[in-house]
Amino acid sequence: MTREDKLQVIEDLTARLADTSTIYLADISGLDAVTTSNLRRACFKANVELAVVKNTLLSKAMEASDKDFGDLPNALKGNTSMMISEVSNAPAKVIKEFRKKSDKPLLKGAFVEESVYVGDDQLDALVNIKSKEELIGDIISLLQSPAKNVVSALQSGGNKLSGILKTLSDK
Repeated sequence: MTREDKLQVIEDLTARLADTSTIYLADISGLDAVTTSNLRRACFKANVELAVVKNTLLSKAMEASDKDFGDLPNALKGNTSMMISEVSNAPAKVIKEFRKKSDKPLLKGAFVEESVYVGDDQLDALVNIKSKEELIGDIISLLQSPAKNVVSALQSGGNKLSGILKTLSDK
């Protein structure tokens, strides 16, 4: 790879890092071709982009980026695959589901909505992060709940009142 090619890759990675808010770094070394293909299919179904990257080029792209990746560049050792997604917990769910069948991929670290997670022990915390759509749904259901209670109370009160009036008129 020539110096110009490396500079182009760094530039492309820097642009890609600037465009996304969810980046996972995983170790998929040791997987055979069939297992790697299955992992790529699982990522594709979950709208997760999986790419193998060179550690030095990704590290330089992180330095050139305007985002603060904290300790994440220190996790760039050994084989590294980068998982990018629009949904913040999608790559974590793919990794967790895939590890039911295999001991890999191992989570090296993640950058999610300006928070940095380093280490494979952070996987459960990342799986439990709610996506933007889930949070909006929770907020809407919380906002609708008091209105539903008022409407049901008014409806049930009207039924009780009409029942009482009907009983009194029958007497």
